[in-house]
Amino acid sequence: MLQLVPKLWNDTIDAHRQQVREAIMSTTAVLVDEHGLLGVTMSQIAEQTGIGRATLYKYFPDVEAILHAWHERQIHAHLGQLATVAERHSDPNLRLEAVLRTYADIAHQSQGHRDTELTALLHRSDQIAAAEHHLHGMLTGLISDGIAAGAVRDDMAPAELASFCLHALTAARGATSKAEVHRLVAVTLAGLQPPND
Repeated sequence: MLQLVPKLWNDTIDAHRQQVREAIMSTTAVLVDEHGLLGVTMSQIAEQTGIGRATLYKYFPDVEAILHAWHERQIHAHLGQLATVAERHSDPNLRLEAVLRTYADIAHQSQGHRDTELTALLHRSDQIAAAEHHLHGMLTGLISDGIAAGAVRDDMAPAELASFCLHALTAARGATSKAEVHRLVAVTLAGLQPPND
């Protein structure tokens, strides 16, 4: 029983640290959205989060590091969302369609990165390359399953078709409505259909 006390104490401390870290990232994202990347200081973040500057510096050395951690959290959440959507369907065609729709919706929602400095900062990291590689692999697998089921064209390699889908659906970032996003998905899915003989 006495051995459990230090473990519970450590678990409580770890949970608290994670909560503080999450609060710092969320607060920073809101401040950058309101004031732009160059308009946010560590002092503002500490004040808005309700912690001291010294405490803030124990978690992150600067605003850029906070934003990279926040972006990594967003990437993992989006990849998890896509994996969850894929697991909901046993039919390969429905699985692929659901993942493409979700990806397009995520791309459409992410158009909020209007700050060009922020976009440049976040999109030059290795996180993006790793996430894109992971997503491409996921789509390649789903397309392979669709080909095996006869629901997807087999005259192109699955990896090529996955690249086609990702490039086509990046247009959702500039879409002005959900209806436009849905049309982009429909056109992309039509491009995956087996050709008529």
